[in-house]
Amino acid sequence: MALTKLDDAALEEALKALPEWRRVGDQIERQFRAETFRAAVRLVNRIADLAEGANHHPDLTLSYTKLHITLSTHDAGGLTHRDVNLARVIDDVLRDA
Repeated sequence: MALTKLDDAALEEALKALPEWRRVGDQIERQFRAETFRAAVRLVNRIADLAEGANHHPDLTLSYTKLHITLSTHDAGGLTHRDVNLARVIDDVLRDA
């Protein structure tokens, strides 16, 4: 399946619904701080399970309670609807945390 990069206007519109995410070049990223290290690890595991199900994998960096999440569709060379959709799912997980 061919993946189409979002143009700047489409990405800007999509990010209006994702205020915690910011564009950095050809990726979007978000930071989150959990209450405890164990809570942060649980979030990483939950995000990993959802990403596996979507067959779309974010870059996750965990430093104690701080989680840094980066999304990009490497096969498309930038950002696609897959990134926006997974960002929404991740936001739901973080909102429930």
